[in-house]
Amino acid sequence: MKVLLVNGSSRENGCTGAALAEVARALNEEKIETETIFIGNKPLPDCIACRKCRETGECVFGDIANELAKKAETADGFVFGSPVYYAHPSARLLTVMDRAFYSGGRNFAFKPAAAVLSARRAGTTASFDVINKYFTICSMPVVSSTYWNHVYGTQPEEVAQDKEGLMTMYNIGKNMAWLLRCIELGKKNGIGIPENRKARTNFIR
Repeated sequence: MKVLLVNGSSRENGCTGAALAEVARALNEEKIETETIFIGNKPLPDCIACRKCRETGECVFGDIANELAKKAETADGFVFGSPVYYAHPSARLLTVMDRAFYSGGRNFAFKPAAAVLSARRAGTTASFDVINKYFTICSMPVVSSTYWNHVYGTQPEEVAQDKEGLMTMYNIGKNMAWLLRCIELGKKNGIGIPENRKARTNFIR
């Protein structure tokens, strides 16, 4: 089994990276493979609603969003990490998730996911809510922990002092491993994914 950890910070080895590393440590202890994807710190285009991905299966912008959607096809679980900016996740992460989930949502569906945030002081729960909405709209089980999924600090050295935050990250990894094994056991015993109904309407109809 394999879990993708997506670092939505502009700093690869910053506070968000430290949080994700602790989640990965717990997963690796459970013999689950991990891969961390740093989405980079260069400007990224937002979705332009061209709907071309409905024809080709991938976004017209050939960048990290397509790479993530492709890797998601063979991944079993996901952890998305972001710093907090004005009580919301990084715009960089959101544009990647917008395009990856819209063009390749089928590759994420029914796979467990967790959101983790890093902040100096506040805004984490609002940011947590934003990322979780991607999971719930895509039929993905949301992995919880033993407190809100965040760490505090402005530098990795400060995150290292946040013992409760690191405990929360570690427990995410353990809970993710448990859920992945439950899903695997279910598949072995003939329990497949549900067949969801599909209907799309505007509010006026």
